[in-house]
Amino acid sequence: MFSMVAERDECCPYAPTRFLKSRASARTRDGARNPNLVTGGRRGIITAVARKQRVGHHSVYVVYLRNPKGDGKAGYYVGMTGLSPEQRFENHKNGIKAARVVRKFGERLVPKLYAHLNPMPYKKAQFMEGALADSLRKRGFAVFGGH
Repeated sequence: MFSMVAERDECCPYAPTRFLKSRASARTRDGARNPNLVTGGRRGIITAVARKQRVGHHSVYVVYLRNPKGDGKAGYYVGMTGLSPEQRFENHKNGIKAARVVRKFGERLVPKLYAHLNPMPYKKAQFMEGALADSLRKRGFAVFGGH
């Protein structure tokens, strides 16, 4: 049985590939399954679309809090998001899925503490959120979030 080999155009590697006859044909020329192809379709005709290789789109962020405990000392809120840190901070300030402490006392983002880390995959962002919060706590700051 003849099956076409899915090939990508060199100038546009993420463009849809040719139509394929069966799931088995979503393989490389040497017969191994190609993990970069997502197949789907019906009636025996399956389209293969190259899956974009993503480094990750999650970010950690740090918000400066002015006097969150009422003792005159500043604090920080550490969070993780799939949005950009700027969009997430705006959502906090507008009350959208907001942490109360950020809505009430949040002043600004502190990119100096997190910009070099972003973007990252979800699991790494979960770990880095806790690690960044622990690091700030060890320095003596009042830290919120960082679950």
